[in-house]
Amino acid sequence: MNIDLIPLLAFVLVTTFTPGPGNLTSAAMGMMYGYRRTFRFLSGIVAGYLIIMILCAFLSSKLLEILPAVETVLRLAGTCYILWLAVNTARATYKLSRDTTPPLFFKHGFLLQVLNPKAIIFGLTIYTTFLSGITGSPFTLAISTVLLTTLTFCSVSLWAFGGGQMQRYLHLEPIRRSINLLLSGLLIYCAVTLSGIV
Repeated sequence: MNIDLIPLLAFVLVTTFTPGPGNLTSAAMGMMYGYRRTFRFLSGIVAGYLIIMILCAFLSSKLLEILPAVETVLRLAGTCYILWLAVNTARATYKLSRDTTPPLFFKHGFLLQVLNPKAIIFGLTIYTTFLSGITGSPFTLAISTVLLTTLTFCSVSLWAFGGGQMQRYLHLEPIRRSINLLLSGLLIYCAVTLSGIV
C-alpha cells in the first residue's frame, strides 16, 4: 500500500472544507437558525455523504480490478477535476443569501448530498487515485469512508457555527482573495502531484 500522505491530506482538507453546496447551505442555515435547529439538516448531509463514499470506494475497487488500465484515465480526470476546483476556489465569493425559508430537515440534507456532483466526483477521484492502493482491502476501505465522513461532519458543523462570522469578514476583498489564492495553490499542488508530472 503506497499512499502519498501530504497531497492526500491537502486534497481532502481543501476539498472538504472549501465552499460547496453542503458547506454553503450549512453556513446559511447556521446563520439564519443557529446550530441546534440546523443539526437535522447536517445529519442528512453526513448520512448522504457516507453512502456516496461507500459506493465510490467499492465501485472504484471493482473498476480498477476489472480494468487496471483505467487508472491512468481516472488519474488524468482527477487531475482535471482538481484543477477545475482550484479555478473555482480562486473565484469563490462566499456570498450567502438571507431569506425567510423554514429550516431544512434530514431529508433535504440527504438529497442535497446524494445529488451533489462535487461529492460523487470527489469520492471517485480519491478512491481511484490517492487511495487506489487500498482497493483490495474492504476493511481499510470501510475505515477510510468513516474517516472521510467524520471530516465532512466537522466541515458542515464548522460552516454552520461560523456562517455569520465568516460572512462578516469574507466580503473584504483582500481577505477573500488571500484565502482563495491559498486554497487554490494547495489544490494545484495536489493536481500536479496526482498527475505524476513531479
